[in-house]
Amino acid sequence: MHYVIVGRGSGRPRRRSPARKVLLVLLAALQAATCATTTSGPDASAVWTLRNATQVGGLATEVIGTPEVSGTGVDTALVFDGATDGVLVPEVPIAGWRTFTIQVRFKPDGSGGEEQRFLHLEDEIGHRVLMETRVHDRQWSLDTFLFQDSARKLTLLDRSKLHPTDRWYWVALVYDGSTMTHYVNGEPELTGQVEFPPMTSGRTSIGVRQNRVSWFKGAIAQVRFTPLALPADQLLH
Repeated sequence: MHYVIVGRGSGRPRRRSPARKVLLVLLAALQAATCATTTSGPDASAVWTLRNATQVGGLATEVIGTPEVSGTGVDTALVFDGATDGVLVPEVPIAGWRTFTIQVRFKPDGSGGEEQRFLHLEDEIGHRVLMETRVHDRQWSLDTFLFQDSARKLTLLDRSKLHPTDRWYWVALVYDGSTMTHYVNGEPELTGQVEFPPMTSGRTSIGVRQNRVSWFKGAIAQVRFTPLALPADQLLH
């Protein structure tokens, strides 16, 4: 496997007092202990089916621009224009989880920009999870990112692993407590080691990075969060 470790240029995490950061870390640890006793198996997944921009996962959202619902049946999805559309959800579904799997069913548009963020989780400490595409000549590659701090972060990106745009895919980011792996349609592409503690409360953006750059163009039908590092044979594809 090839893996690439690079920095990100979205600005520095906000400064917080040491006491507040310790409190948030302790809260995350308590959430992790609670999750460990109440969840098991992929059926414990939190599932966001995107058919209403104003409400996701039972939560009222902040809608940016005018993402529209399009399609029928399982292909019903929110469509983002790649310029001004996004959705902000006031929750980090994986808060408190030591291991997790995030799966997204989406259809990237081949006419979008080169660097696009379609899912961004960020907590109050500044820990981040990003799922992105790199689009060129109507093909795309998957870019995933875990960030704890400047010394503990990992990007997985191989631009030679290309997929045609304008069709549906399941992509997955799996973290088992020490190893991060990402998949396209159930096939593993890249893996690497990184330390990433349980997240605390925060927000999730869909269709755009939270600082409103790197807009996604295409459709997103569903996002699934599971408190386990699912093996490849249990991933959707």
